[in-house]
Amino acid sequence: MLNASHIVSVKWLKDILSSSSKFRILDGSWHLPNTGRIAANEYKEKHIPGALFFDIDECADKSTNLPHMIPSPQEFGDYVGSLGINNDTQVIVYDNNPQFPIFSAQRVWWTFRLFGHKKVCILEGGLPKWLSDGGQTTNETVSVSKEKFVVHFNKHLVKSIEDIKRNIEKPEFTLVDARPDGRFKGEAPEPRPDTKPGCIVNSINIPFMNTMNLNERKMKTPEELKKLFQDSGIDLNKPLVASCGSGISACILALSAAMLGKEDVAVYDGSWTEWYHHAPAQLKLNVPK
Repeated sequence: MLNASHIVSVKWLKDILSSSSKFRILDGSWHLPNTGRIAANEYKEKHIPGALFFDIDECADKSTNLPHMIPSPQEFGDYVGSLGINNDTQVIVYDNNPQFPIFSAQRVWWTFRLFGHKKVCILEGGLPKWLSDGGQTTNETVSVSKEKFVVHFNKHLVKSIEDIKRNIEKPEFTLVDARPDGRFKGEAPEPRPDTKPGCIVNSINIPFMNTMNLNERKMKTPEELKKLFQDSGIDLNKPLVASCGSGISACILALSAAMLGKEDVAVYDGSWTEWYHHAPAQLKLNVPK
C-alpha cells in the first residue's frame, strides 16, 4: 500500500518506481492556447518512464464549445479505465511547465477526486524538477490492459453558472478567482481572443502563483498558505468555491486548501470563459468596452 499525500516529491516517485505497488503515472500537461505548445506532442517526445498521457481536452464534455468542461461519469470511467486505472490504483500526476511547479496536474487531481478517486497525488515540480534531480525520460509508450473504474460522483465539488448566479443573490459561499490580478481587474488580456478580462461580482482574487515558491519549484508551506487565505479575507471554515479562466488554475486553490485539511473546495467549471459569454452584463465587473 502506497502512502501518498496530495503532493509528492521526486524522491518519493523514484522510490516507488522500483516497488511492486499498483500505480499509474500520468502526464497531465496542458498549455494556454496563446503559447502555441501542444502537450500531447511533447509527451510523445519525452516523458517519465511508464507514464501515460491524460488529455484534459479529450477527457471532457464534447457537447459544449466551452473548453475542457467535465465529462459525464461514464465518459470519465471509460477514459481512465483505458489508461489501466481501477479504483485501487494509486495515480501520480505531473505536468511540464518551465515556470510553475504545478500548472495543470491539479486539474487532473481534482477531476479524479470529483469522480470519487482519492488515491491521486501530484509530483511537485513536474517534469523540469524530475529532470533537474536526475530523473530519466523516454519516448516509448507502455501498453496497458483496460481496467474497470467505478465512478462515485461528488457533485458538491463542482459548481455551475446557475450556482454562481444564485450565490450572488443569496450568498452561501465565497467565490475566489485564481487568475493573475491584471486579468481579474480587466487590465491584462485573456489568453482567448474572444474573451475580455474582468471578474464576477463579489468574487475575491488570489492569483494562483501566489500559492507557490517559484525559485524552489514548490508550493508554499502550509503556514504560508494559511496566511495567504487569511490575508485575503477568506475563512477556511466556511464554504469556498474556486474560479479562474477555464477551470484549470482554480484547482490550484482547491489543492492549496486541501493541503490545509480543507478538502471540500468546489470549482466553478465554466469559470470566467463561460461567465463572460453567458452571464448578465451587470454581474461582470471591470470588463473593457
